[in-house]
Amino acid sequence: MTLTAAHWIFALVTLVIIVAIIFRRGVVVPTLVGTFIVAWIYKGSIVGGFTAVFNANLVAAKELFSIFLIMTFMIALLNSLKGLGSDKLMIAPIQKFMVNGHVAYFVLIGFTYIISLFFWPTPAVPLICALLVPAAVRAGLPVMGAAVAVALAGQGMALASDYVMQVVPMVSATAAGVEPGIVANKSLVLSLITGLTAIAIAYARMHKQISKPNSIEVEKELTILQGMGAGGQAANELAVSLEQTKPGKDLAKWGKGLAIIVPLTMLGVVIIMISTKFSGGRMGGLEGGDGAAFIGGVAAFLLILANFAKGGLRGLDKIGDFLIEGFVTSFRVMGAVIPIAGFFFLGSSDFTGSILSLGEEAAKPAFLFDLVQSAQTIVPQSGILTAFGILLVGIITGLDGSGFAGLTLAGSLSGAMAEGAGLDASTLAAIGQVGTIFTGGGTLVAWSSLVAVAGFCGVSAFELARKNFLPVIIGLILSTILALLIW
Repeated sequence: MTLTAAHWIFALVTLVIIVAIIFRRGVVVPTLVGTFIVAWIYKGSIVGGFTAVFNANLVAAKELFSIFLIMTFMIALLNSLKGLGSDKLMIAPIQKFMVNGHVAYFVLIGFTYIISLFFWPTPAVPLICALLVPAAVRAGLPVMGAAVAVALAGQGMALASDYVMQVVPMVSATAAGVEPGIVANKSLVLSLITGLTAIAIAYARMHKQISKPNSIEVEKELTILQGMGAGGQAANELAVSLEQTKPGKDLAKWGKGLAIIVPLTMLGVVIIMISTKFSGGRMGGLEGGDGAAFIGGVAAFLLILANFAKGGLRGLDKIGDFLIEGFVTSFRVMGAVIPIAGFFFLGSSDFTGSILSLGEEAAKPAFLFDLVQSAQTIVPQSGILTAFGILLVGIITGLDGSGFAGLTLAGSLSGAMAEGAGLDASTLAAIGQVGTIFTGGGTLVAWSSLVAVAGFCGVSAFELARKNFLPVIIGLILSTILALLIW
């Protein structure tokens, strides 16, 4: 597609957003204004520009609402369990393994990686953040450190290889015209190199911030985890609506009972998801959105049980209050992500039709992908430059926040440029895949599924992306160099 003025405006606004993020400035206004100008220039109508601003936010909200919803149910459940004391009882056994914050960091990474390999990070995040993150924080790990660990291990290292389900390498391999198994094996190696490098650097940068268990610092971090410290809101904003009375004998029994029921139920969820994965074939299990929906539905019924235990029929009347608090928290943490995601959705032809109000038969521009595709002609035919060029393509296409949208482009460029550069197309495809997923899958983009990790941990998605940036970029550079040396 021929580049238009709208394409260059999109590129300029993208550059402004990146610079603003680096300098820790707000990016909501640039994205709203950018959406308006791009649409206005492309359609030649100022009315079309205003319409696109609303449509972009609406499309983004629809795409992200599933994350908002599962966060709402999980936060409501956890808040209801606090009134029974079940939250502390639940993590007591796990804390035995997490003897301190240093051990907790690596235990959290190990569990996150294994669970995410089987059914992707999206459904894994609420499980991990509900059961493991509180234990890690009580052991002395900062909340931001826990969020970094979950993001790097799940959204980064596990999803970048997708070695169990192999959906990601299949997309890359198909676009590159190579065998999926080869790309899967190479992406596994590269994802581990990138992930372990990033994990080590992140640990080195924050190990001095790790506190002793049960210290004052730990209590402050637990306040943040409960959502009370995020955004500078008052502590009572997330307080439960039921009266805060000292648990009686019956409530104490219910508290202990739910401390057993909830983890066992979640374990049952994991077992069911894994069993359907093996019995249903490669794509027959409850993974991705289906897995998240399954967990959300189970959480809703656990919420009913917890409220009934707290106050009988009167307690059931309070469920709406818990859900409201859950929505307030999720929107407070993630609300600013919607206009940003809306702007970057203009980069993909999957969304531009709805955003720009184009007809069914009209050509759908993909401003980001068109720019990247046009840039391939200026990349010199050199092995090193081609490899890093494909990595850069993966990183740039990952800016749309999906992680998957750029796989086809990175894969097709790998297949087209491999012979001239004297490299194996599968190697380039694996490099592009790891770059795309680590960026938009995501660890570097605040408007990706990274918002779910940030939301459950009560931290800023933008600050989390900044913490991940340097470790991940160093890991990606190192894995690309090693790929050239190994293959």
